[in-house]
Amino acid sequence: MSPGETTVLIVDDEPNVLLTLQDGLSAQGYNVLKAANGEEALRVARAHSGPIGLLLIDVVMPGQNGPKVAALLRELRPDAKLLYMSGFSNSVVANHGLQLGDPLITKPFTLEALGRKVQELLAYRSPFSRPPRPPGR
Repeated sequence: MSPGETTVLIVDDEPNVLLTLQDGLSAQGYNVLKAANGEEALRVARAHSGPIGLLLIDVVMPGQNGPKVAALLRELRPDAKLLYMSGFSNSVVANHGLQLGDPLITKPFTLEALGRKVQELLAYRSPFSRPPRPPGR
């Protein structure tokens, strides 16, 4: 899937971070939706008529933390890939519900590094996913 065909929903409570990520991913060709918190993210995800390819969610936010927001969004968008971001230490991130192996990019990061990570996640197919069944079987 090419960037122009992919929509990314960014959830971050810091307005400057949100704007920078929106500008950076838009410049790389992604369609970008943004939300400042979990409630807004749910509204945006419900209102968007097309697919959302990636959820880019800050781990530590006031109110609902990133993993809680991700769980709610995954109910609406089960096919979306997920990438967490955080500037906090591993112990703080773990206290907010992040599990070992969850995809995470650590702040500060460059927009180029984010673009590479997004491309990597969007291209990844789980070895446990089944190929589609042929018609009539």
